[in-house]
Order: sequence, then C-alpha cells, then structure tokens
Amino acid sequence: MQDAQAPRRIGMFGGAFDPPHGAHRALAEAALQQLALDRLHVLPTGMAWHKTRTLSPPEHRVAMCRLAFGDLPGAVIDEREIHRAGPSYTADTLAELRGEYPHAELFLVLGADQLLAFKTWVRWQEVAALATLAEETDLSQVDLPFRRLVMPLQAVSATAVRARLARSEAASADGLDVLVPPSVASYISQHHLYQTPT
Repeated sequence: MQDAQAPRRIGMFGGAFDPPHGAHRALAEAALQQLALDRLHVLPTGMAWHKTRTLSPPEHRVAMCRLAFGDLPGAVIDEREIHRAGPSYTADTLAELRGEYPHAELFLVLGADQLLAFKTWVRWQEVAALATLAEETDLSQVDLPFRRLVMPLQAVSATAVRARLARSEAASADGLDVLVPPSVASYISQHHLYQTPT
C-alpha cells in the first residue's frame, strides 16, 4: 500500500550551474508551481561529458545553488552527481530517483538548449521513458512529448555572466545581481570567481 505522505511528483533539474542565474531560478519556480511538485532535486553536474571547458570547483557550484534555490519550498540541493565517479548521466540519476520514489511521477526540467540537444544525450530514450520532460518554451521543431512551462523570456546565460566578469578587472558584483540572485553575486565577488576568460 502506498504511503499517503510519500511524495507523488518529483522533479529533477540538473546543470553545471556555473553560475546559477536568474533564468535558472525562474525555471525552478515555474516547475515547482506549474507541475505541482512535491520536491525538486537541483543537481549540479559532476563530470560533464558534453562540455569542453573545465567547470568551476564543485564546492563553489553547490554553494551557489544553495544560495540561488535553497529558499524555494520543495527544492533540495542534491550533490549525488558531483560525488559520482566518472561522467554524469541523467539516465543514471533518474534511475536512482525512481528507486527512491517508486510510486512518484518523475519530471525532468530542461532549458530550451537542453531540449534541442536532447537526442544527443547518452541513453536519451531511457531518460524519456523514466520522466516527463518539462521545458520553458514552445518548441514546435522538437519531435518529443514535453510539458510546457509558462514563464517570462529570460535573456541570460551562464556563459554571458562569466564573460562579463572576465572583462571586469575588479570582478565586482556591481550590476551582476540583475543576472544572478544577489546572494550569488556576493558569493562570486567574495570568492573572486570567473575573473579569467572561460
């Protein structure tokens, strides 16, 4: 018999979060509300098999995720991927979540760029079988079933944040809080992150 108190709707939101920015936060909020999630696992990636650049140290990315998402009811900063040996694959993490929540409906929260590249992922068919894809825009060119999340257009990317900081000699947080949550901007400034081009 299923526990009436067991979470029934679980979301997974993975990414480099290098750094987590305003669009990440807005997407997490939209997913929690519009999918009526009991829990949203925010997962900073460990070894990103699809990225050519070196990611910032995981302890910084986890700390920034705690600042960016930690106050959202239902959000859980999940460190399993950074502690996993070898490349991080979404299929592995979803299989683990399926084991932890055997009766829950699983949702994979994606940005538009992730959905467009989805069929290049390792074991993408397995991912699609394990979870309902949930994405922020209406992409008619994607031949995949997904739930659309309605949210304002966010013209910000982690690449743009890093590039802006690399251009600034002082790597100041001034004005950065329009791109990332203010607490993340302070953390970036305090720890002198992204001061060299990436």
